[in-house]
Amino acid sequence: MNSALKWLPLVAAIALAGCARPDGYYHDRNVDYAEARGSSPLVLPETRDSQRYRDAMPVPEAAGDFRAPDGRFRAPSPQPLGAGRAVERDFVERRDIGRDSWLVIGTDPGSVWPQLEDFARTRGLGVVASDSSRGVIETQQARLSVRQGLRAGDSEVRCDQGGAPVAACLEALEQYFGARSASASSSSLAAQRLAGEERLRVTQQGEQWVVQVPLDIDRTWAELSHQLELDFTVEERRELLERDPEAHDFLISYMTVTERNRNPLQIVFSPDVRQMHQQIRLVLESAGPEQTVLRAENASERGFSPEDQRELLERVAGLLR
Repeated sequence: MNSALKWLPLVAAIALAGCARPDGYYHDRNVDYAEARGSSPLVLPETRDSQRYRDAMPVPEAAGDFRAPDGRFRAPSPQPLGAGRAVERDFVERRDIGRDSWLVIGTDPGSVWPQLEDFARTRGLGVVASDSSRGVIETQQARLSVRQGLRAGDSEVRCDQGGAPVAACLEALEQYFGARSASASSSSLAAQRLAGEERLRVTQQGEQWVVQVPLDIDRTWAELSHQLELDFTVEERRELLERDPEAHDFLISYMTVTERNRNPLQIVFSPDVRQMHQQIRLVLESAGPEQTVLRAENASERGFSPEDQRELLERVAGLLR
């Protein structure tokens, strides 16, 4: 092979890079983010019926200033809707960790509550006490409860007796809710406050990024395990390798944003002539009765920058929202 020909791809890449104007061929949307200005919030009339209005599509607060280590502004990438099978969810799903079990229902607690009341009534469980503000129904056979799930728009339903899950009751609840759809659910205004809990946030601690989850560590591990199993299934891109419920951690294989963004020049002059994935450990740590911290720790010899860490945690957090 002519020695001059092997450099043609490199020459072409350099030539194409030099053809662009200073501001690029395409509109740089990073500028739109940097120059965006806030507007006055919408004010509803004082005469409105306040019970008819609540946050249907709440916007989470952004953590950090979206500035990369080099000081330049970079717009955050949206979570892809079609990535993996996580978007294909059942209306009712089971969660387990150790001896604990519960159901995740794909609608808000305000919609689940009246159905839970109907379940207790039609099954003749003998209701002893009912508290919509706490989402608890005490019956002669067991204790039924509903609360906000980890993901927005989800509810967690339990059936316990003496602090232990009742398998037959959970199976009956699974069949009961499985016969219904989210669109057919009515909503209880008295129980809507159950959905108002704080959501998870991606925050910076020094040079490290973490995800703060407002749930206990076992519930968080069970939900994350389920979502990783569905979404981290792309070979050489993102894969779930191991999970340990006792240590509350996961070992994944992931191609970092730094690796995905390597340009042709970096690839040519690098010993790695193809994009490589690496092993990273996702670790959950308890920070209180209802607070869990998720960290991403490098488990390989390859580089793992704060930008890589944040991008991975944003993706994982997106599975839990």
